[in-house]
Amino acid sequence: MDLVEIAPQAVPPVCKVIDYGKFLYDIQKKEKLQKKKQQVIVLKEIRLHPHTDTHDLDFKARHAANFLEEGNKVKVSVIFKGRELAYTEQGEDLLNRFIEKVEDIAKVEQEINFEGKTMHTILAPNKTKKKK
Repeated sequence: MDLVEIAPQAVPPVCKVIDYGKFLYDIQKKEKLQKKKQQVIVLKEIRLHPHTDTHDLDFKARHAANFLEEGNKVKVSVIFKGRELAYTEQGEDLLNRFIEKVEDIAKVEQEINFEGKTMHTILAPNKTKKKK
């Protein structure tokens, strides 16, 4: 048996006479349980270009739908190269079509914005339930 300080921040500090090994075991068990209950959200990225065709857009939308159903967030980016920067409205139109394809299972968390040579938006799942 050991004298263990339970609450050092209390006035006066709280101490108990218990088995120190069992005390450490209980603390580790509580931390493990809290970690288990914690939900980890991963940000997946889908990259497009302004001239991405319809079939490719559908294919990538299906991938995004799978990510969203797993409970992950999806960042959809349109990357512009060289003279493509003159056609930013095509990139915005592409992102809007992408959002329409997944709007039944996702909501827009961050609106479309333009940074450097990329235009992106972030989509979050409507329901946080994970499929296993």
